[in-house]
Amino acid sequence: MAEALKELPQSVHPDLLVGFNHADDAGVFRLSDSLALVQTVDFFPPIVDDPYFFGQIAAANAISDVYAMGGRPLTALNIVGFPVGKMPKEVLTGILKGGNEKIEEAGAVVVGGHSIKDNELKYGVAVTGVVDPKRIVSNGGAREGDVLFLTKPLGTGIITTGIKRNAVDPDLTRRVVDQMAALNRTAAELMLKYGVHAATDITGYGLLGHSFEMAGASAVAFEIFANRLPILEEALALAGQGMNPGGANDNRAFLEGRVQVDSDLDKNLEHVLYDPQTSGGLLIALPPDRAEEFSAALRDHDLPSEAIGRAVKAATVALFVRTN
Repeated sequence: MAEALKELPQSVHPDLLVGFNHADDAGVFRLSDSLALVQTVDFFPPIVDDPYFFGQIAAANAISDVYAMGGRPLTALNIVGFPVGKMPKEVLTGILKGGNEKIEEAGAVVVGGHSIKDNELKYGVAVTGVVDPKRIVSNGGAREGDVLFLTKPLGTGIITTGIKRNAVDPDLTRRVVDQMAALNRTAAELMLKYGVHAATDITGYGLLGHSFEMAGASAVAFEIFANRLPILEEALALAGQGMNPGGANDNRAFLEGRVQVDSDLDKNLEHVLYDPQTSGGLLIALPPDRAEEFSAALRDHDLPSEAIGRAVKAATVALFVRTN
């Protein structure tokens, strides 16, 4: 997909503050000196069986892009592909109910949507938010010395693969579903309060894929300390059992030669680094003099609070994964 986008001309407009040229999470268009629109869209096939929770997860995933840009979600449009005649209408009702409730939880309003007949069920949301043009958070603002934080544990792609293969118990299933359905609102509010320089949310490209985009857009390299990462521990065992989604292999292939991983890194942990996430946490770069305060604030809100790395001078590779 990235190769295809390279062939497209970039839109140029004095009020287009963020386009797709740096793989940011959303576009930003200025309306006035104090107000800009943040716009994004995301949709995908079900990753869990329960329609209601699928709707919640998909909506939270789309809204997260607005939070990553420092914005506040305002309106949402539902996007549906539905296999009419192959599934009961109650499935669609459950999906839309879950999505609508999550959108309302974010303080946004559902204003409509669009549906088509499709051979495969798909659902997502187009979200419009607002942001002060002077407070936009892009993925290209990290500076040398910045401290990196990640606000949700990794491993959801591996675990949802295990769910599909009946290798995961109900308790873990519910914990993972709850995590994916959780909004990134609190983390976004805190990063703004403590002087964020750059942010992105961790989704399909995994931690390393999105870190690569963020480091490249910022013209720095990232050092990531594997032993500090928040991880759903069960994902490590499931990775060892071969529950790695196909997207992880794509991520690994894309990053070949672009990341340097310490040779003694546990192989199951390495799988987690490439694991595609759904509705993952925010990867946040802050100045080092605010890191301790930010960590304490995350801890107060029961969010992962340990710094996972730092931004360093640009090098021949964009990412370094250290074991100590």
